[in-house]
Amino acid sequence: MSKQEAPLEYLSKFIPATAVPRVLEFLHQYKVHLTITRERKSILGDYRHATTNKNHRISVNGNLNPYAFLITLVHELAHLVTFMQFGHRVSPHGREWKNLYAMLLKDFLGKEIFPPVVEQALKQSMHDLPASSCADEGLMRVLKQFDRNNGLVMVEQLPEGQLFDIGEGRIFKKGKKLRKRFQCVEVETGKLYLFSPIYEVKAC
Repeated sequence: MSKQEAPLEYLSKFIPATAVPRVLEFLHQYKVHLTITRERKSILGDYRHATTNKNHRISVNGNLNPYAFLITLVHELAHLVTFMQFGHRVSPHGREWKNLYAMLLKDFLGKEIFPPVVEQALKQSMHDLPASSCADEGLMRVLKQFDRNNGLVMVEQLPEGQLFDIGEGRIFKKGKKLRKRFQCVEVETGKLYLFSPIYEVKAC
C-alpha cells in the first residue's frame, strides 16, 4: 500500500466502527491530513505539525489491526495537541504529552471499543507510558493476538540458535538475551545486532 490520504468515511476499514464518530470529531476539529502508509518496521505512526501552507499531518501504518491502528492514531493526536498547547517548549514524550495521551485515550475506554484484554493492557500501560507504542512490550504482545496470520513469529518465541529472516535475504542466528534484547548474529557478515523480543521475523 503506497501513501494515500484517507477519505474520512474510509476509516471504518481501519478502526473499530464504534470509535469512528469520535475520531472524526478529532480529525475535523484539528484539521488533520491523515495518511495511511505501507508497513514501516521502525515506527507505527508519525506526526508533523502544521505550517503556513500545510495542515497538521498524521500517518499510520495501514497493516495494523483495528485496535493497534486506533491506539497509534490517538498517540499521534496527542503529539498534535501537545504541540498546539506547548509548541517546542516541552519534550515530545514528556509529562505534558503523557498527560494528554492518557486524557485522549480515556475517551475510548469503557465503551466496548476494545476487547477486555486490550483495555486492561491499556490501563496498565497508562501508569508509565513509553515514548513509543512499539516500546510497550506488554501492550504489543496483547495487540499481536489480533493480527492476521502472516507467517511471522516474535524473536522471543524462537529457541536459542534458531535462524531467522528479517527480509531482503538477511539471515540471523538467535543468541542470548542481554537485559531486554536478544543478541543475534547476522550469518553473512558475522556482525552482532540487538533485537526486541517482540520484533517479528520469519523462522528458517
